[in-house]
Amino acid sequence: MDSKSVVDMIEASSGVHFSGFHMDGLESRNTETGQPMTCETEKIYKQPFVIGVAGGAASGKTTVCDMIIQQLHDQRVVLVNQDSFYHNLTEEELTRVHEYNFDHPDAFDTEKLLCDMEKLRHGQAVDIPNYDFKSYKNDVFPARRVNPSDVIILEGILVFHDPRVRDLMNMKIFVDTDADVRLARRIRRDTVEKGRDIGAVLDQYSKFVKPAFDDFILPTKKYADIIIPRGGDNHVAVDLIVQHIRTKLGQHDLCKIYPNLYVIQSTFQIRGMHTLVRDSQTTKHDFVFYADRLIRLVVEHGLGHLPFTEKQVTTPTGSVYTGVDFCKRLCGVSVIRSGESMENALRACCKGIKIGKILIHREGDNGQQLIYEKLPQDISKRHVLLLDPILGTGNSAVQAISLLISKGVPESNIIFLNLISAPQGVHVVCKRFPRIKIVTSEIEIGLNEDFRVIPGMGEFGDRYFGTDDDQPVVTLTQ
Repeated sequence: MDSKSVVDMIEASSGVHFSGFHMDGLESRNTETGQPMTCETEKIYKQPFVIGVAGGAASGKTTVCDMIIQQLHDQRVVLVNQDSFYHNLTEEELTRVHEYNFDHPDAFDTEKLLCDMEKLRHGQAVDIPNYDFKSYKNDVFPARRVNPSDVIILEGILVFHDPRVRDLMNMKIFVDTDADVRLARRIRRDTVEKGRDIGAVLDQYSKFVKPAFDDFILPTKKYADIIIPRGGDNHVAVDLIVQHIRTKLGQHDLCKIYPNLYVIQSTFQIRGMHTLVRDSQTTKHDFVFYADRLIRLVVEHGLGHLPFTEKQVTTPTGSVYTGVDFCKRLCGVSVIRSGESMENALRACCKGIKIGKILIHREGDNGQQLIYEKLPQDISKRHVLLLDPILGTGNSAVQAISLLISKGVPESNIIFLNLISAPQGVHVVCKRFPRIKIVTSEIEIGLNEDFRVIPGMGEFGDRYFGTDDDQPVVTLTQ
């Protein structure tokens, strides 16, 4: 490939970037081959960011939610209240309504809540009940239509109680407010908004609300990622939460699900290099050149996740510079044979680094078998950079990571580096090993029926080392 065509391709790639996870109305089918994508790809398409907000009654949960929604005004945000999913009271329960515990987990229709949340997460509009607290029915007023959104906030006193509901959340916030403040707010709210007698409110508080808080709500505080003291009065905490949400919204959908997945920030240069290495007409020389550049970027990014210590040095001007010292206990492990293409970049970044080898026999989606391994004897005391340019089904990666762990390497000490990753492989690895880090340059659309990554790069090892079956065979004659 001549230099002119290379430049043209880089410039051509600087147009709009369509990714399989960001195209509206993307068909679940490869447009070139007509082969269907796997169902796992469809399940993670356009995942919203789900925030759970829990806390005692009148703790300020709604105020916190309103502040988050207000600051995320440029995003599509919907609020789902757990209060909308109270059970309808029977005629017998209505006669003894003052003895009914509205703060008990059984008071809510959790199955209906789960069903509606799953639909929203999969891009379907739902009709949320509009519960009437005077008649204690959810069919008095018309249901509220809620459309799919970028951010879903689920708010309620017991949204952390059921583990199935917790598993839907990307962020869990607990609003922690003093009991006296909550009681004062509850008295004002229930007497003004719900028309209740103050004596009945106090009786209900001592009989049901406080015991339920101690028994069911307060214990769920341990599941929170963030605890906000003083509720809506804590503007600093809300600002930090909104900043984190904006960061997550700017990430790939899978990064919202798995915090240990890192996709390097895409630029026109990176897109241009991907265009070249993915092009089936690119020559071996150009493929190796641009693949090496991409690999170097991934390796540098991966090294940034290693631990460091502060170090002071004296500059030639006699000044003191406070910096960091690199991690000393480090080694690489390449998965033969494609992983060996990443060794040069690692050696260029880490002088004299030890590199081990793992050979795994692969056959389609099954039949992974460890054939050979040669690892540093002290690998259990090192941080390990696992090298494999393609993460497909994830089965080979699981075998390699399991071997490292069996050698005594802590899971949190493993950083898995690859150029492209299929969502299926990311799911398999991250669910099996939630403490390792994965660093990649792009997330693919998925796998085809032959378990090949698409759009992919083809057989990476063959293209990099020049052993492609399409290469002409030269016969030597005497």
